[in-house]
Amino acid sequence: MNAPEFQRVALVTGGAVRVGRAICLGLAEAGYDVVVHHRSSVAEADELVARIRELGRRAALAAGDLREPDVAHSVVDVARSTFGRLDLLVNSAASFRAGPLLESDAADWDEVMALNVRAPHLLVRAAADLLGAVGGSVVNIVDLSAFQPWTLHPVHAVSKAALAHLTRVQARALAPHVRVNAVAPGAVLPPDDYDEEAVGALRRMAPLGRLGSPEDVVRAVLFLADAGYVTGQVLAVDGGRLLGPPGPSAPE
Repeated sequence: MNAPEFQRVALVTGGAVRVGRAICLGLAEAGYDVVVHHRSSVAEADELVARIRELGRRAALAAGDLREPDVAHSVVDVARSTFGRLDLLVNSAASFRAGPLLESDAADWDEVMALNVRAPHLLVRAAADLLGAVGGSVVNIVDLSAFQPWTLHPVHAVSKAALAHLTRVQARALAPHVRVNAVAPGAVLPPDDYDEEAVGALRRMAPLGRLGSPEDVVRAVLFLADAGYVTGQVLAVDGGRLLGPPGPSAPE
């Protein structure tokens, strides 16, 4: 097989830890050079960049708090100045704020919406010319709270529902030059403070009867990045959890 005439470049926000880290490594293993964005995970980001370079790919760091509007441009400018192109933007950075709905004040709403919804818009806006020049794409990371009323994480849930719809709006607005899709993971990496009982409950919610893994999300991102006739879609990677319960049992 002939070598490609160009080197694909990806930018992953929130890329230093958890699912974002897995996406960065998966993209590097698939042949992408990677811009790793982080806010404060300096050691983790440095380790990840070293690991990507060990895989034979180029890597760059972009640091900043995406709740600040100007940071989106500075993050994209790392890709622009370092690699001169951008083929894939993965909006993975997010707040997972918890708390009862009636205790969520204006500051809570503003902080979560700024990171989970406004930042993906500003990043796409800043990167649109780079993506459009190469027929690139965007993958937004939502989760099942975009479709379910998570009362323990109400502001987060609303923000992810907004991001799912922003995905569709972006897809329509940026077509035909840039495709925009989203991945909605289920239980692929439970929070660190979940005990075995909580993890078991998550496992039982999925019709497939097991947890997923960050690599399941990576495969979905890679599929959407290469699916040239797919745009405006939200792909659930949840073991069937969105199907809900099987319904009432048959009468005896």
